[in-house]
Amino acid sequence: MDEPLVAVVILNWNTRHLLERFLPEVIRKTSHPQTTIVVADNGSTDGSAELIKNHFPEVELITLNKNYGYAGGYNRVIKQLKTPYVVLLNSDVIPAFNWIEPLITCMEQNPNTAACVPKIKALNEPDHFEYAGAAGGFIDKWGYPFCRGRIFDTIEKDNGQYNKSDEIFWGSGAALMVRTKLFNQSGGLEDSFFAHMEEIDWCWRMKNQGFKIRYCPQSEIFHLGGGTLNSMSSKKTYLNFRNNLYMLYRNLPEDKLKKTILIRLFMDAFAAIKFLLNGQFRNFLAIWKAHQHFFRNIPHLKKERNRLMKKVTCHQHPEIYRKSIVLDFFLRKRRYFSELSW
Repeated sequence: MDEPLVAVVILNWNTRHLLERFLPEVIRKTSHPQTTIVVADNGSTDGSAELIKNHFPEVELITLNKNYGYAGGYNRVIKQLKTPYVVLLNSDVIPAFNWIEPLITCMEQNPNTAACVPKIKALNEPDHFEYAGAAGGFIDKWGYPFCRGRIFDTIEKDNGQYNKSDEIFWGSGAALMVRTKLFNQSGGLEDSFFAHMEEIDWCWRMKNQGFKIRYCPQSEIFHLGGGTLNSMSSKKTYLNFRNNLYMLYRNLPEDKLKKTILIRLFMDAFAAIKFLLNGQFRNFLAIWKAHQHFFRNIPHLKKERNRLMKKVTCHQHPEIYRKSIVLDFFLRKRRYFSELSW
């Protein structure tokens, strides 16, 4: 038998119930002969590791001694793998049949591509895109992420409008195929992010170094979403706001850094006030805490930025929307990707 070409790695932390439901589907629908499936357990205490050992002998199990988060967990596991490609796959995903082959083809035919993602649709509404990644990710000039097929809370129905394979700015960590060697050489995901936006930061770093991120609609997965932190979690609010500032500070060109950070701080303040007026006091505090930790960590971020800027070969990315997605969505009522003025 040929050596494995792809390792599909599911990072798990206390989600045994998801493994019981979704892992059999991943095994059944991942038929490529050169693919191996790995469950990486992030120090779970719910019997997840025992489940894999006793019921899924065909799956490789890698156990970590504690919960290192999404970023730290994947970094530690992918360092141990020898396959040319790795798919970072969430534990609440059901892929379509033959989903691996188009991703491999995309990477093989585009050697300057660092990562590619499938079309991501909603498990509970399979004719619609899914919030976490939809048809590929982008950011606006102030660093707000959005997707083709999903802008803020407006999610489009999949009518084939995004069936062209092309470049994107970032791919969702719900199902992201990366080049293993490049991922490890780059330092992987930023550990300090713990969870949320670490894949956007990594894709931005790769693009700054001249690599491409691609969307591959010939491959589809169906994502449940919210498996670890739901959308109302104040911890999720904290991580999203803090990590977005971290990401901007680490990757923006010098001539845009100060202005962009300043504008984002003001826009975040408006978001915090909105949470407060809506009675969501924990989310209000989460933004305050995110800003506090951002300022506290600027000395470390500055060192990281200086190191990363030495590797930059390209700062001009057409996949960055040159306008404000916030103003377009809330004031101009542009709800769909096709309505944006690129």
